[in-house]
Amino acid sequence: MPAFTLYGSRGSTNTDRVRLTLAEVGFTDYELVLLNLQKGEQKSKDNMQRHPWGKIPVITFPEGFTLYESRAICKYLARKYSFPLLPPDSDVEAAALFDQAQSAEMLYFAEPAGRIAFEKFAKKFMGLPPDDAVVSAALRSVEVFFDVAERLLQHKDYMAGKDFTLADIYYIPLIQRLFACGYGDVILSRKAVSAWWDRCMNRPAIQKMLAADKEAAAAVHKE
Repeated sequence: MPAFTLYGSRGSTNTDRVRLTLAEVGFTDYELVLLNLQKGEQKSKDNMQRHPWGKIPVITFPEGFTLYESRAICKYLARKYSFPLLPPDSDVEAAALFDQAQSAEMLYFAEPAGRIAFEKFAKKFMGLPPDDAVVSAALRSVEVFFDVAERLLQHKDYMAGKDFTLADIYYIPLIQRLFACGYGDVILSRKAVSAWWDRCMNRPAIQKMLAADKEAAAAVHKE
């Protein structure tokens, strides 16, 4: 029996946040159950019992413990299985800087980047046109965020300091979505941000998972 079950969806940035965390440390002792969001399976009675808002991802353990929200899941798994993706609790300042970096990602990046992804990516699958005014406003917020990140990354290699942590993994799915939507220049036009992105993307486990996902998506598209 696998250690736990991860309920998610193919192409979900929130699911990929958890999968990237597991891939980075080579953890494979889990079952991935994919829900079809277009069919509304996330709103099924079973999933509503796992996640009261009817969303994904969710992890469940054989003994009954259930947890939702991607960042909470990533942090819990890192602590439970001692993944080297968090600063040690004994280093109070490093732990505080991690929390600071995590808050900045959620509030200043993920919120506007998520709006772009919804308007330019998700709506396409829903047969709806994007709201260009929403995209423009969100893009301005993302540009402002990376202007600040550009200054900060001139003095550190990663978002929370000198080491690669969950705080960096949290960015990867939505930045990938920005590239897919044609907005990769917000990363590539900034030298320090682009160098940070290269350091993240050049990690072998992350490269392997993203390449496998690309192949799987191509196979599904051919069908």
